[in-house]
Amino acid sequence: MARGQEPGRVINIEPLRDERQFREAVELQKIIWGFEDIELLPVRFFVVATKVGGQAFGAFDEGRMVAFCMAIPGLKPGGRSYLHSHMLGVLPEYRDFGLGRRLKLRQREEAIAAGIELIEWTFDPLETKNAYFNIERLGATVRRYVRNQYGTTTSHLHGGLPTDRCTAEWWIRSERVRKIINGEPAERPPVKARIAVPAAIRDEDRRNVQAEIADQFEAAFDAGLTVVGVERTPEAGTYLLAEVNQ
Repeated sequence: MARGQEPGRVINIEPLRDERQFREAVELQKIIWGFEDIELLPVRFFVVATKVGGQAFGAFDEGRMVAFCMAIPGLKPGGRSYLHSHMLGVLPEYRDFGLGRRLKLRQREEAIAAGIELIEWTFDPLETKNAYFNIERLGATVRRYVRNQYGTTTSHLHGGLPTDRCTAEWWIRSERVRKIINGEPAERPPVKARIAVPAAIRDEDRRNVQAEIADQFEAAFDAGLTVVGVERTPEAGTYLLAEVNQ
């Protein structure tokens, strides 16, 4: 049985096109992140994003949306276009079906067809399972750390902490990405530094751990290093950093 399937049925990935589907995506935001209304991406945002070069995809189980992702177009200094993948969410009961990876690969497929080379998104560096997915399963790299990117939110998942984020860079046409998503060995440059995050962090310790790793990431990036791998053990998730020619 392929990932993303349950016995007897298939979960389909489809573009989001109409107001009803956009409203479903808004409802999923409430369920997945617990945002208050003021922090939800509204229907109009999805409408605009899909009309100006962005993307919106949903995963549907017998007509019910169970996951979605959306991206908006961006412009780098010098005029290079890219996609900022702003949101990807999967209902808790569907998180072992590989839907996140399927949605990202659909993003990649559509972006390549549009002539785009780079997709970026942010993620919480304390969530090393997610980091492993981004870097080891998709082939993204990281060179930037932003403190409190989104301010303090109402989401129960953020626990009132500053929303510190790493920025994933997904060079979707690169040999590294092609090999990793195809399950082939990808050469990794020599590791120059490691940043370890405990696998289990008590709520009262999360702020201190966050501040400690923020300092370590910023020092490593200032030294020109890039996150190229993540190792996970029962005790910790460890970011592997190396010198990379960009």
